[in-house]
Amino acid sequence: MSEPQTVLPVRETPEVKEVRDVYGRRYRVGETDRQLIGRSRAWMIWLGGAAMFAAGVQQYGFGVIAPVLTGAHGWTFTEVVLSLALWAVCQASVAFPAAWLREHGKLPAAVAVTVGGVLCATGLVTLGHASSLTAVFLGYSVLGGIGTGLVYATCVGAVMRWFPDRTAARVGAVSGAFAYGSVPFVLIAGFGLSIGNRAMLLDVTAAVVLVVIAAAGALLRFPPRHWWPAEPDPRAWALDKVRNRSVSANRPAVRHYRPAELFRCGTTLSLYLTVVLAAAVLLFDLAYLATSVAEQGGGPGLAAVALAVLAGVTGTGRVLLGWLSDRLGRRRVLRLALVAGGIGQLVLSYAGEHHHAAGLILGVALAGLGNGCCYTLLVGLVREYFGEESMMQNFGVLYSAKAVGAVLGVGLAAIVVTSHGYSGAFAAAAALSLAGALLTGRLTQPGRPKSLLPAG
Repeated sequence: MSEPQTVLPVRETPEVKEVRDVYGRRYRVGETDRQLIGRSRAWMIWLGGAAMFAAGVQQYGFGVIAPVLTGAHGWTFTEVVLSLALWAVCQASVAFPAAWLREHGKLPAAVAVTVGGVLCATGLVTLGHASSLTAVFLGYSVLGGIGTGLVYATCVGAVMRWFPDRTAARVGAVSGAFAYGSVPFVLIAGFGLSIGNRAMLLDVTAAVVLVVIAAAGALLRFPPRHWWPAEPDPRAWALDKVRNRSVSANRPAVRHYRPAELFRCGTTLSLYLTVVLAAAVLLFDLAYLATSVAEQGGGPGLAAVALAVLAGVTGTGRVLLGWLSDRLGRRRVLRLALVAGGIGQLVLSYAGEHHHAAGLILGVALAGLGNGCCYTLLVGLVREYFGEESMMQNFGVLYSAKAVGAVLGVGLAAIVVTSHGYSGAFAAAAALSLAGALLTGRLTQPGRPKSLLPAG
């Protein structure tokens, strides 16, 4: 008698096809997130958010580390703070080449994030042990900056691709983690970091950062190009003004632009300069806020609280403004944010002169809500101005404006602080933020007649 045969279930192959909506945008449909990665795409938010949570310490925690470095080796504050400027240049400059390599299959997400984690940890260890400025510039600024740039560009890019239907809100959540993730470190270091325990605290932080980023990077993946989730139908979503609130306030791009075509558009220069100004003000606050508070009688405790509020509001504000920009229009929300940031700098100038602690916290909150949120809005603006075919590379080109902002907001700001004091420097920062708000009036979709643009 023959043995009964076991019938194995046949795994169905999804029918993959490409469809287009009324705007001519392409979508790859037929594969669910679970078929591609074995789990919900929501995992990519948690993984990307965890990696960004750990990576942001080098930027948002620098303000509490800098005074300890000056005291440990007798370096001037200007010398120390220039390392943050170089760090930001390296971090921002990585976004475009990382996107280009990934699009050409030369830099898988897991590799980029894992390498980034190792370099992030290297930067923190350098700050804990370096006895020369050259070591700080090489270990923290160059290696740490490149590592953070790899993590940032990859995590933001992954969320952009996994959530084409909810890009602004989801990118806001992951980008926000880059800021508010540093709050615990800022408070611990602000109240407990000293010359004596500097190496131990930063070594422990580096180990945690490495483990978190590497673990998240090991599971991070990108979907196929133009992938769209099972629900909703992309052609219906493009026209659904009830479920897709962004339709009315943010029109799709007229056509797709390659990176080489960007600077043929007048809008690109205006958008680039807007990012430069917003980045300059935020990096100025991160570099000088803690020291200004301490020198004006606030003490290290209040300085740590101020930096923690700046990071926390910047992170949560990115989520809020991403949500608002879907409903009110990204250009309008960007303008309001930069105005709020400018007012925040004026409040900081007043609070510093009059030793007003409550005014300081209010000014910091406005600054974080305003100048720290332009990167989340930039993702949507790039998509809606220049199309989706090269969205991540185009984002990388415009994100590099942060490098120019670092030179302006950290390097040149040192001259203003020396000549006009902190109050004068905060007033100058307010002028830059308000100038950025005025520049948003020049942002128009390339190829679309101005008379047809929405109010937002």
